[in-house]
Amino acid sequence: MADLLLELFSEEIPARMQAQAADNLARLLAEALAPLKPDNARTLYGPRRIAWMGEVAAEVPASTVSERGPKLAAPEQALAGFLRKHGATRDDLREDAGYWLLEKTVAGRPAGALIAEAIPALLRRFPWPKSMRWGGTSAFTWVRPLRRILCVLDGAVVPFTLASGDDDGHGLVSGDLTEGHRFMAPGEIRITSSAQYEGSLRDRCVIADASERRALIAEGIGARAASAGYSVVPDDGLLDEVAGLVEWPVALLGRIDDRFMDLPPEVRQVSMRINQRYFALTDAAGKPAPAFVFAANIAAADKGAAIVAGNERVLRARLSDARHFWDLDRRETLESRVEALKKVTFHAKLGTQHDRVGRLARLADHVAKSLDADWRLAFHAATLAKADLTTGMVGEFPEIQGVMGGYYALHDGEHPEVAAAIRDHYAPKGPSDAVPAAPVSIAVALADKIDLLAQFFAIDEKPTGSGDPYALRRAALGIIRIIRENGLRLPLRPEIHSALSDTNADEGRKIAVRDDVLAFIVERLRVQLRTEGRRHDVLAAAFAAANDDDLTRLLHRADAVEALLGTAEGADLLAAYRRATNILRIEERKGPPDTGEVDAALLEEPAEKTLNTVLADADTAVTKALADEDYAAAMTRLAAIRPAVDSFFDDVTVNSETAALRINRLRLLKRLRSLTDRAADFSRLETTGTA
Repeated sequence: MADLLLELFSEEIPARMQAQAADNLARLLAEALAPLKPDNARTLYGPRRIAWMGEVAAEVPASTVSERGPKLAAPEQALAGFLRKHGATRDDLREDAGYWLLEKTVAGRPAGALIAEAIPALLRRFPWPKSMRWGGTSAFTWVRPLRRILCVLDGAVVPFTLASGDDDGHGLVSGDLTEGHRFMAPGEIRITSSAQYEGSLRDRCVIADASERRALIAEGIGARAASAGYSVVPDDGLLDEVAGLVEWPVALLGRIDDRFMDLPPEVRQVSMRINQRYFALTDAAGKPAPAFVFAANIAAADKGAAIVAGNERVLRARLSDARHFWDLDRRETLESRVEALKKVTFHAKLGTQHDRVGRLARLADHVAKSLDADWRLAFHAATLAKADLTTGMVGEFPEIQGVMGGYYALHDGEHPEVAAAIRDHYAPKGPSDAVPAAPVSIAVALADKIDLLAQFFAIDEKPTGSGDPYALRRAALGIIRIIRENGLRLPLRPEIHSALSDTNADEGRKIAVRDDVLAFIVERLRVQLRTEGRRHDVLAAAFAAANDDDLTRLLHRADAVEALLGTAEGADLLAAYRRATNILRIEERKGPPDTGEVDAALLEEPAEKTLNTVLADADTAVTKALADEDYAAAMTRLAAIRPAVDSFFDDVTVNSETAALRINRLRLLKRLRSLTDRAADFSRLETTGTA
């Protein structure tokens, strides 16, 4: 195998695009170089480069291609077209079983020739989220101007150019040169192998491996914080981003002026994170520390003193702006700001934010009453929930809307539960966020998400496979998490229907939208279970049986079904159910379904008499257990019918030659199917229980 290294060196690549670009490069190269059987492939990426290294075959070996052509009796034009397509002559053909057979030897090809041909086309179609043109001499685009292409195969340059016809491709040609750190070690580096690549870059102050840079940053900022007696506030997203911004990370610590420490900690943190990519710190007591850490991209001669001073100066300016907004916003109460929401558009088809808070207040009232929460506080909190959208602080830092509303509500003297509900009504925004736990907060948060789903579904703005611009999937997952993690017993149909009460749709349309929203939430729950490694098909089976809008009850039923299927009795019962269903499906295709009941007088065989008795007894027991929501008992009772079912299939011929007996036995199988379907629609269960 030959060693192949490809590096694409450019101006700074946005951090959020680097990992996906490396994945795309690996995928495209695997496809383009498939004849060379790439192996041991690895990608590296950073602010100015994306690289691929691996092993490929030294050549594509010669091969013989055999392809059947037209029939011997086919018109001459058909044969001529076949030969033209394959660049062959009649001498390359032979007769084979009434057809012309082409046998053509394809010469071997060196790996370098295939690589040189494949890569220019690959780069011209490379999928960046956003690309740019530069220079005015080429239509070739890249995320940022591409400066060098390094491509070496076993130490030798693979020669190719991006020029194509009149397009000069910016004059880019392959070579064996890359560059070190822009400031600490500028200039060219000659690379001859993958083994040399990372070490040579490290010698020139570039850590090529993103995972190594990330680990160095985490270790460096942690040590720097600890040296001052502080701890870093965990922020994996920021850590990933910073790893894509620096090539030679150097951890530094800066100070925050005491005059800014009475600002809400979220204000300081968002200003540091969003604007400056600083990491927030806490002291030994877990309280916000008057300091921050960050990763510089240079090891300065003064040990970073000037860099720290500059960053402290920038942060002072940012926090001075925040201080201005904090003081100015508190001159008006949230309640006085509600009227201003009439000037804030929510959606062209759904009115203003003022219209929305009216809906939220009514829905929060409804949800709170369903949960036995304080509906007055929920109504008031929902009325004020969006008022902070009119504040200067949220205008400057939209990431902390809701949070600031909570602070302003406390300043205004609002009830603490109202302030907490305002603060938490967007939660959870992500999988790692905590869910609201206080009853009033739960009511308002659920109202916010149910209204969002109901209103956008009502105007047919549903998520598609390619997009979810209004974050409706996140809203559905938020509803699911709030219900699951708080163990709520909340039927969702009445709440969704209440959210639609102000729409102009007729009742039939409201019911259709309500059911669509519920199905969407249940589907999100199914996806969540799959992510957790659970049998998500069981949830579909439970929902199909009960059409239940109480997610907690639905999950309890699904848990019981899953437990049943984990036993030998459950697996055998499922097999018997499928056998019965297959027999019934064949019969039902023959004509209208039979709706009669089992006639005990026509039961001749002991096994069918026993099964009829067992099903009757089980029907009573399962009905009671389901009514009592004792799903484990229902499944236990279902499992107990397995021996009778097994005996029936072993000893009884369903398709009896006597029509009356056959019809009666089919009715017995329908009774079996009906009983199991009341617990769960077993037809929706997958064979292995996985997707």
